Amino acid sequence: MKVIVVGAGALGTMHAWHAIQRGHEVVHLEREEQSRGASVRNFGLVWVSGRSVGAELDTALRARELWESIAAEVPDVGFRASGSLTVVRTDAELAVAEEVVARPDAALRGWELLDADATRALNPALGGKLLGALWSSTDAQVEPRVTQLALQDHLRATGRYTFLGGREVREVVGENAVRDDRGELHTGDAVVLCTGAWLGGMVRELAPELPVRRVRLQMMQTDPLDEVLTTSVADGDSFRYYPAYQGPALTELNAAQAQDPIAAEHRMQLLMVQRRDGSLTIGDTHEYDQPFGFDVDEDPYAYLQGVVEDLLGRPLPRIRRRWAGVYAQCVDTTRVVHRERVREGVWLVTGPGGRGMTCSPAIGEDTVNEMGL
Repeated sequence: MKVIVVGAGALGTMHAWHAIQRGHEVVHLEREEQSRGASVRNFGLVWVSGRSVGAELDTALRARELWESIAAEVPDVGFRASGSLTVVRTDAELAVAEEVVARPDAALRGWELLDADATRALNPALGGKLLGALWSSTDAQVEPRVTQLALQDHLRATGRYTFLGGREVREVVGENAVRDDRGELHTGDAVVLCTGAWLGGMVRELAPELPVRRVRLQMMQTDPLDEVLTTSVADGDSFRYYPAYQGPALTELNAAQAQDPIAAEHRMQLLMVQRRDGSLTIGDTHEYDQPFGFDVDEDPYAYLQGVVEDLLGRPLPRIRRRWAGVYAQCVDTTRVVHRERVREGVWLVTGPGGRGMTCSPAIGEDTVNEMGL
């Protein structure tokens, strides 16, 4: 079959991947010359540990398996099974970690509670203030700025993949074709729309009651750190953000330990990942009320720099990049993604929220299964 895929972010690229893997032909359209949205503006985390019980965790675990197998074919995605440490610095945060490691699914998530010495033994770069950490061996990372490009290069080698950048799709024509902004018609046997945070125009016409919202974030990247950050790192505010940690201990944490005012205002948590060149990607914030500002706010960056320096016990390298990004998230945040057949043969897949890079391989697999490809 010939499949038309619209959108070259993480979701669109993984739908193209699975279609090619099953022997089909793919024409892949992207309105930019290459994807420039949230799929390249994220941490590259394959984040299993914080997912909610049920479909979300199942999807993340399957995606983790798929990422490892994909990386065996395409090493340039930069997959590293590095695990994560959610560092705890107060007794209330420690109580949350103690509660979750006692749960039945702790082993499935790779959770283990480490004291301060064991935390530093696992990640010697953490030389600052901490009581210990929640270790998750299931978490991993890829390189977001190059992952889609590496996958596309691999798909081209099959001879059944055509990438067309700089083509904004303006119209779905019938049940198996799209028309781009150059007036060219692209016809196949099925169409998959993975349009990311682009929710207006054609998308609104096809799905006027789409239960998806846009979320804005801010992040930054440093110059290379002169030592290895052996794991990805989160702070105790991640307990407040990720659904896996809900329970009596988290309720007590929220009551007894107020979040820093800047962190609370910007709905913040610390996530930190070291890139292959040694630099650190650090974030992030969450903004839901539109219209979003066109500029970035300096307070969250200063706050995050202070948190990281406390954990590392040393000054950060120079900040060399700051950016904002926008992604699409299901209004019902318990849903992994919004998948809708908007016409016979035409599927719209959007709204994974901050789970796009983590879950995209499994989301793409589920879609092609549902489409019968």
